[in-house]
Amino acid sequence: MRLLWVELRDFRNHPHTKLEEVPEGLLVVVGPNGEGKTNLLEGMSYLFTLSSPRVSSNQPLVREGAEAGYVRGEVETAVGRVLVEVEIPGSGRASKVRVNRSPVRRKRDLRRDIRAVFFGPDDLDIVRGDPSQRRRFMDEALGALWPVKDAAVTGYERSLRQRNRLLKEWEGRGVPEAMQAWDAELVEAGSALMRTRFDAVDLLSSPAGRAFGWLAGYGLTCVYRPSVWAEGDQAALEAAFRARIDERRQDELMRRTSLVGPHRDELELAVRDLGARSFGSHGEAWAAALCLRLGLAEAVQEEMGEPPVLLLDDPFSALDPRRQGKVAEHLPGRGQVFISVADEAHVPPNADAIFEVSSGSVRLRGAA
Repeated sequence: MRLLWVELRDFRNHPHTKLEEVPEGLLVVVGPNGEGKTNLLEGMSYLFTLSSPRVSSNQPLVREGAEAGYVRGEVETAVGRVLVEVEIPGSGRASKVRVNRSPVRRKRDLRRDIRAVFFGPDDLDIVRGDPSQRRRFMDEALGALWPVKDAAVTGYERSLRQRNRLLKEWEGRGVPEAMQAWDAELVEAGSALMRTRFDAVDLLSSPAGRAFGWLAGYGLTCVYRPSVWAEGDQAALEAAFRARIDERRQDELMRRTSLVGPHRDELELAVRDLGARSFGSHGEAWAAALCLRLGLAEAVQEEMGEPPVLLLDDPFSALDPRRQGKVAEHLPGRGQVFISVADEAHVPPNADAIFEVSSGSVRLRGAA
């Protein structure tokens, strides 16, 4: 998979940036901090996913003073070319998306055809942050692997909100009359989500561990720890889920919240018998976060039959020189890979092209 060209207009600090005839291989975006490197990679990521990896709303994406931002580009895949055009209103309204000149309403309709994996400094929270950050990563992973299964996340969140509302508002004795129906909804949606999370972690854990192995010299363990589990088919898992809810019924009524389900899941990360939040160094935690994204990219390639576009924002900054070199050595052969660096010394000698960024303007190094 290859991004052939990309255009940003009034996106973040880019008044108008267009990269044409983007080559394959290892592509480096270099420039001082604050000049627009991360914004460029964010715009590319938006083109693939229709959401920002950095913020939850669209408003910060539109350049100050502009009514809307625009991202356009064309991606070459194994089955053909995909033209994506996005208008991002600054007013908080939903983005307008066209794929091959036709309107698209659902993100998954685009994600079925093109994929990208983004790494950024905020990914350190996956390793060092609370369990909600690792649950978010698992849900991002399943959406990248199987876009249609992204509905499992929204379906469970909807059931959980409704059930929690019932628990919070209940003032009577015993169990609310509607609880049985919401138990059934939670069990069905939650079991589907846990099974999909299990499959996603199963696919990415081995390549992530291998990547960490060649980077650090020892292994990274990634294990899914669901709130409730049962070996066997979906029916067995649903039965175990119902039984666990029954066990915690009085606790839930007392605390007025749901205590069993995927919202209590954990992704256990460990190196050298140390848990993720006890990693010995900042660089070690950073390497683990980077390798989780590299593992996800490899898993997506296994599922799709071609590598996703890989977008790595500032991957070298927390690594020592030896590990920086290791990463640079292993990035070629992973398809089209963009990395941003602030320091010229971090530009890999094996880069296939270098783009220089200054004040929201981008030029290909060596171009006339």
